[in-house]
Amino acid sequence: MKYFRHHQLVLKFVYSHLSRSQFLILSGVLVGLSAGLAAVFLKIVVHNIHLLIDHQLEVFEYPFLNLFLPAIGILLTVWVVKTFLHGRDGKGVSKILTDISQRSGVAARSKMYSQMIASGLTVGFGGSAGLEGPIAVTGAAIGSNFARTYRLSYRERILLLACGAAAGIAAVFDAPITGVMFAIEVILVGVVFSDFIPLIVAAVCGALISKIILNDEILINFNSLQEFNHANVPYYLVLGVFCGLVSVYYAKCTNRVEHFFSHQLKWNNYSKALLGGLIIAVLCFAFPPLFGEGYGSVKSLASAHPEEILKGSFFNIDGYGDWPMIIFVGLIFLTKVFATSITLASGGSGGNFAPSLFNGAFLGFFFASILNKLKFVNLPVSNFTLVGMCGILSGVMYAPLTGIFLIAEATGGYNLMIPLMLVSCTSYAIAKVFEPYSMDLKHLAAEKKIFTEDYDQNILGLIKSHEVVDKDYETIYDDSSLTELIMVLRQSTRNIIVCKDREEKYQGFIVFDKVRKVLLDPELQQTLTVKELILTTKYRVNMDEGVDEIIAKFDAADLWNLPAFENGIFIGFISKTKLLTAYRDKLKLTTS
Repeated sequence: MKYFRHHQLVLKFVYSHLSRSQFLILSGVLVGLSAGLAAVFLKIVVHNIHLLIDHQLEVFEYPFLNLFLPAIGILLTVWVVKTFLHGRDGKGVSKILTDISQRSGVAARSKMYSQMIASGLTVGFGGSAGLEGPIAVTGAAIGSNFARTYRLSYRERILLLACGAAAGIAAVFDAPITGVMFAIEVILVGVVFSDFIPLIVAAVCGALISKIILNDEILINFNSLQEFNHANVPYYLVLGVFCGLVSVYYAKCTNRVEHFFSHQLKWNNYSKALLGGLIIAVLCFAFPPLFGEGYGSVKSLASAHPEEILKGSFFNIDGYGDWPMIIFVGLIFLTKVFATSITLASGGSGGNFAPSLFNGAFLGFFFASILNKLKFVNLPVSNFTLVGMCGILSGVMYAPLTGIFLIAEATGGYNLMIPLMLVSCTSYAIAKVFEPYSMDLKHLAAEKKIFTEDYDQNILGLIKSHEVVDKDYETIYDDSSLTELIMVLRQSTRNIIVCKDREEKYQGFIVFDKVRKVLLDPELQQTLTVKELILTTKYRVNMDEGVDEIIAKFDAADLWNLPAFENGIFIGFISKTKLLTAYRDKLKLTTS
């Protein structure tokens, strides 16, 4: 504790002696190293658990030993989340995007470790999910809480949040450019962004930690590439179309499985976890590559050793390009979607990053192998395997640049850049035809809980209705005399007066500009009552409505003030003037 306080004092001293840009670069280094270490730690733990499992398999015959390990992992995850994390596991990158739009980039401190624990248990015990999403969430939370600790501004907090996510992705793949692209495409969507140097520095630090500590057995890298042949461009385009369609299939299957477990299956969490684990056991029995992240199987396909994916399988398949092997690969990429979605929907923790790459590799291998087997053309299977990874990632995550640079960095060069671009963009375009947002963000975007490419809408999303409610108003009763109304107007600094009955129920309002002539006419004063001067409108603002809905009501009502209600009770007025002022303040916050 004393060390931590001393560390804080040192950084605060440094902060006071550095310029803003210099301190942000230093912050990028510290956040990048922290997120990189977290990513490396999680990868090492999960990798060693898998090594232990493999070692046991040499003693006991597969698949009877580890069939139920995923069920144990999911059950442990549910127990830990419920018991120690109070149900708040912060699962999914979408939670970070919600923090950016709804909480000004403030991530709960528990997210710095909750996803590491939960996903480590799920994936470590063989759950068919990935670690990249949890690592990105962990890194983002580290960056956000670093900014909170040193009381940095909104823009600086968002920047360091992105730095943490970039460093985590860069570390897990030893791919700094991929980390930067992921932060820009996924984390910083709809955010005005100009400080690239801290982001780059953080990603480099994360990748450096990975390169120093992790070995090639854990990292994703590929060497067996064949030279790009421009004559194969049409086939890459066709692969891109298939990647887009499979991405749509991936999203729809995932959403249906999640809906089944969340809404249709009326079981408790432990029963759901047990059911999910048993289904995963059956799938892993039939298709062993579905166990865990599956990067080992991806490496086997990309290195032209597909027979290695049969390890532990009861299928007796011989031959590199025979139909049984091709069909086996095809069935695996079709069932991987269910394995992942069931793992996550039943209570497990993890992401869709690794499953997307897995599916892409198996689809690319399947596509090229079929064409080669039919002797229609002679395609480089390894190249199509790698490019397929990029295609599915682009179509599922809606992050084409991330997919392109991930495979480019994993292969140690840019020999496949043209096919990567073709397949990535084609898959992304096909997926966008069916859904404007990725499967993780679809519902949040519809509810306007995350930022989108519409910058004005994002600014409005930062404004909360309670911020623009004016509760300081004068009140008059509907049976009061005009003399009493005149006295209230004289002492009021507002143009609007609230009218209530004697039971304090809202009746309407009186606008001074509308009744000025009446109040100055002695004859009318003798005949009119306050009740006759009350104005009403059918347009009312509920506090759970979004600012865009409030603006639409202003346009329809053609008024400068609208009454605001919470749980049916009148609480004040919202004015156009205050709304415009709030918009201007939020605009300054995000751009200055």
